[in-house]
Amino acid sequence: MATSRRQAWRWRILLAALVLIPVVFNYLSPYLILDASSRGIINGSLLVFGLLTLSSLVVGRAWCGWLCPAGALREVWARAKRRPARGGRWNATKWAIWVPWLGLIAFFAIAAGGYHAVDPLYNTEHGVSVSSLPSLVIFCGVLLLISVFSLTTGRRGFCHYACWMAPFMILGRKVQQAACWSTLHLKSNREGCVHCDRCTQVCPMSLDVRRMVEKGRMENAECILCGTCVDTCPKRVIRYAWRQTRSSPAR
Repeated sequence: MATSRRQAWRWRILLAALVLIPVVFNYLSPYLILDASSRGIINGSLLVFGLLTLSSLVVGRAWCGWLCPAGALREVWARAKRRPARGGRWNATKWAIWVPWLGLIAFFAIAAGGYHAVDPLYNTEHGVSVSSLPSLVIFCGVLLLISVFSLTTGRRGFCHYACWMAPFMILGRKVQQAACWSTLHLKSNREGCVHCDRCTQVCPMSLDVRRMVEKGRMENAECILCGTCVDTCPKRVIRYAWRQTRSSPAR
C-alpha cells in the first residue's frame, strides 16, 4: 500500500528530528538530570521531561510517534529488520530502569538541599549538545547502544524495554484517563473490520491492533498515536478522535 500523505509527513518530521540529534542530545539525557540534580540545578532534560508529561495529558505518547529523535532512529532500523518486538510482560523492564533512576534524581536533589537554580543549557555549550570530542564519543556510544538494541529486540524494542522517557508519558496518559477530559486518541468501528490484519502488520510498536479493534478498546500504554494503522486500514475502520470519553484502562 502506498504511503499516505500523513505518514509521508510523519517520516519527514522524524527524519528532521534525527538530523537534529547532535543538537538536542543533552536535552533528552538521563545522565545530565542526575548530574544537575546533584548540584541543585533544574537542567534542560528535566524541563523537557516535565513538558512531555504535561503534553501527554492531551496527546498521549504522540511525541514518540511524531517527534522523538531516538524513535526516528529506531524506525529507520525497523525498516532494515522488521521483526516485531515481543512486548507483553517484557514492557515492564523499562519501569525497572525508570523507578530507580527517578529515585536517584530525588536523592541527589534532596542531598543538594533541593533545586535552587534553573539552567536549560547546563553542560551544553552554545546550546549544541555535541560540541567536543568527549561529547562526540558519548553521543556515538549511545547511538550504537540504541541501534544494537533495536536490531536485536525487534521494531522499536528500545521504546518497549529501555526508554527512560516513555514512563513519564504513560503516567500522564493514565492521569488523563482518570480525569476523562478531551484528548487525542484512537477510535474504531469493529463492525466494519474485515480482519485483513494490515493494521497489526504495519504497527511500529508491534501491537495487535486488530485484536484491539475487535475488542472495541483502542487504548494501549505502548501506543504512540503515529496513525499508521489509521492510514493503512482499507476500510477506514480506525480513526483519530478528540472528545471526552471514558475509555478502558491502558494495558
